Amino acid sequence: MSLIARNIHKSFGKLHVLNGVNLEIGEAELVAIIGPSGAGKSTLLQILGSLSKPDQGEVIFQNRDFAKLSSNELAQIRNKEIGYVFQFHHLLPEFSALENVSIPALIGGTSKRQAYLKAEELLTHLGLKDRLHHKPSELSGGEQQRVAVARALVNQPSILLADEPSGNLDSVNREELHKILLMLRKELNITILVVTHENNLATLADRTLLMQDGNIVEEVVR
Repeated sequence: MSLIARNIHKSFGKLHVLNGVNLEIGEAELVAIIGPSGAGKSTLLQILGSLSKPDQGEVIFQNRDFAKLSSNELAQIRNKEIGYVFQFHHLLPEFSALENVSIPALIGGTSKRQAYLKAEELLTHLGLKDRLHHKPSELSGGEQQRVAVARALVNQPSILLADEPSGNLDSVNREELHKILLMLRKELNITILVVTHENNLATLADRTLLMQDGNIVEEVVR
């Protein structure tokens, strides 16, 4: 797995959010991006995940240039090869945990039976075996975020992009989620790129990148 960004610029009106970012993420790395609010962290993550387009520069994922791919090709990559976890879990309230996790697999063409089996396997692995048929309103904040992680993994992506995944959790659930991310990286050999304000999570990463004023200004390798 490789993800490369070269000279990424992004503006919103007169506001320059990204100013020539260069970044390369390797296979099975856990990389944390830190920095003050407004530094461009989330905008960069959205561009790396093809959720947004840069004004200038290129993103190369698995030797494919996002700019040269069709909308359908990008949609397939987002569905099958990139997993997303956000600060807000965005679970559909009318569906159970099992159904929420199954949705990306069903969209990708997996049979209902196989999608449900994979969803159940992931939820069980994340400690939610007894919560499969509970709706989001019946789950704690930590449980909801674990459901969101399972949903991001159901299509076995090569990279997981996480934007402040523990930002809305209490300290106990925050630490539990951090342990889960480390476990997933080890067991699934998955690459994880996480934007975070949590120093505890940043110090667990292989590399920590500090962003300021729309660019990466410091790198710490562990």
